[in-house]
Amino acid sequence: MQKIYAAITAVNGYVPDYVLTNHELETMVETNDEWITSRTGIRERRILKGEGLATSDLAVPAVKGLLEKRGIGAEEIDMIIFCTSTPDMPIPATANILAHKIGAKNAWGYDLQAACSGFVFGLATGAQFIESGKHQKVLVVGGDKMSSIVNYEDRATCILFGDGCGAALLEPNTEGYGVIDSILKSDGAGCQFLYVKAGGSQMPATHETVDARQHFAYQEGQAVFKSAVTNMADVAAEIIERNNLKSEDIAWLVPHQANKRIIDATASRAGVPSEKVMINIDRYGNTTNGTIPLCLWEWESKLKKGDNLILAAFGGGFTWGSLYLKWAY
Repeated sequence: MQKIYAAITAVNGYVPDYVLTNHELETMVETNDEWITSRTGIRERRILKGEGLATSDLAVPAVKGLLEKRGIGAEEIDMIIFCTSTPDMPIPATANILAHKIGAKNAWGYDLQAACSGFVFGLATGAQFIESGKHQKVLVVGGDKMSSIVNYEDRATCILFGDGCGAALLEPNTEGYGVIDSILKSDGAGCQFLYVKAGGSQMPATHETVDARQHFAYQEGQAVFKSAVTNMADVAAEIIERNNLKSEDIAWLVPHQANKRIIDATASRAGVPSEKVMINIDRYGNTTNGTIPLCLWEWESKLKKGDNLILAAFGGGFTWGSLYLKWAY
C-alpha cells in the first residue's frame, strides 16, 4: 500500500486595501520611521476598515480565490481548520462562520489557537486527517484582524501588527510530495510575556477591564525576542538535521514574519542564504497566523514541484514549531 502524504495543491491570500505606514504611526504615538524600520524591518502594514468586518471577512476572498485556482467548489471541502488569535466571536468557531459564508456545506471544522505558530500547527494537524485516508480536501486557513486587539496608544505593540489572511488546500499525494515532517513545541510558562489579559473565563469583560485597556495584546518585547530567536532558530535547524538535509537542499525558508532580526537569526542558524528566505514583513508587518500562508501565496509563482521548504514559527504561549514540506506543483 502506497504511503499517503498531505500535499498543498493550492494557496491564496488576501490583505486589506488600507495601508498604515510608519509615517502615519508617527502622528499617533511617539515613534518614527527609522526607529521602527531598524528594529523590526516593518515599513507598513494593512488594516481592515469598515464597521462589523471581522477575521472571516479577510478569509472569504482568500478562500474563494483558492477554490477558483483549484477549479473546485466549496461543497467539495471536507474540513476547515481556521488558525486565528482573533476569532469573529468566542462562539461559534470562525471556521463554521467561514464555511457558511463560502458555501462549504459538507465541511466540518474548528478554530486552532496557537498564536503566531497557528498555521504551522494547522498544517501538521490537517496533514494527519489526509494521511488517515478519511479526508480528501482539508482547508487550512491562517488569518487575523490584529488591529482589533492592538492598543494604538502603546508604541511597543502598535508598530508590529497588521491584518491579513492566507489559505492552503491539502489533498492526498502518493508521489512523496507534501508534509514530510514536523516538530511542534509549547511552553505555558511564556504566557506572562505575551497575552491578552481580559475577555476570557479568568477575567470576563467588565467596565473596569475595558477602561483599563486589558482587552488588547500585551507584550514584553525583550523576553519574547530572546525566546523567539533561540527557539525558532533551533527548531528549524533541528528539522533540517533530522531529515538529513543540507542548506543547498533547501529551496526556501518560510519564516513567521515577526521581526526581521528574528528571521535573520533563523536563516543563519539553518544555514540558508538570504536569497532563499521569504520576507514580506516590510509590507505587511506581523499578521500573526497570516504570515506564512501569505508568503506562500506571494512566492507561489517561484515555487517548483519537488522544492524543499522549511516553515518555522514562534508565538505567544509560548508556542513554536517547524515543518518540512516538499512542494507538489
